[in-house]
Amino acid sequence: QVRLVEYGGGLVQPGGSLRLSCVASKSVFTFEEINWYRQGTGKERDLVVSYKPGGVPRYSDSAKGRFSVSRDSITKIDLLMSNLTVEDTAVYSCYARSFSGEDHWSQGTQVTVSS
Repeated sequence: QVRLVEYGGGLVQPGGSLRLSCVASKSVFTFEEINWYRQGTGKERDLVVSYKPGGVPRYSDSAKGRFSVSRDSITKIDLLMSNLTVEDTAVYSCYARSFSGEDHWSQGTQVTVSS
């Protein structure tokens, strides 16, 4: 069974940075794509970045220039978030789709940007 475990998150001041990690139970190259989503309180879930392992990440307009994705190991993808604002406060989740079409989600982690 494929598992995605997410690490990171927490409280950060506006202008600060935070790193989220998504660790898969198998090589990330076995997934068709790996995405990060976020959902603020009372808001819809939004796509933050879409990443095809080995390819170039595609960022949402709100994430461009501030967020970046990197593959830290064969099973770990990091999302580095910089220059955070209160609007970035949300539950962030890692998602992966297998080539077979199966969807996999992490448990989600809260990111709170507040002074």
